[in-house]
Amino acid sequence: MSLYNRMYSFAQIILVMIQRLQSIFLFIAALSMGLILFFPIWQKSSLEPSERAILTAFHLKYESNDVDAGQGEVLFEKNTIYIGLFALISTAISIFSIFQYKNRLFQIKLGALNSLVMAITMGIVIYFIFKAEPLLAQEYQGSYLFGFYLIVSGMMSNLVSNRFIRRDEKLVKSMDRIR
Repeated sequence: MSLYNRMYSFAQIILVMIQRLQSIFLFIAALSMGLILFFPIWQKSSLEPSERAILTAFHLKYESNDVDAGQGEVLFEKNTIYIGLFALISTAISIFSIFQYKNRLFQIKLGALNSLVMAITMGIVIYFIFKAEPLLAQEYQGSYLFGFYLIVSGMMSNLVSNRFIRRDEKLVKSMDRIR
């Protein structure tokens, strides 16, 4: 098989995958879960003594900044690598699921597994947020940052892609009944 034929076959496969809406939503889910690694998830700040707690995919940090001296001091740091690990697993499942377009039943199972992994990721995030809440004064409220909304976006994209996969499977079954 020549290089031209291989490239042509690969291009046809990519076009078939892009034509399916679920592939686009699975890609969005993978992208969302992958971007969690680079954006902060939650933050809580106080104004009087300049302190803040910030949660990312890899650590929960509580730090105090001296505005006059321009120095910061980390008072507490907790490793939260589980958030990043589950986000990577979810990204890998989404990408793998895109290439399983010929086996829709397996793709549905992968979607359910991915929903479970994303729910675990969200649960771990909520756990660490509640753990970080008492670090600062109670009158200040924490705020969810872009990373948190990426998790929500990934979960919604995964749910929509699962719906489209099920719709395709029903369509194929109805066509088999007609024959």
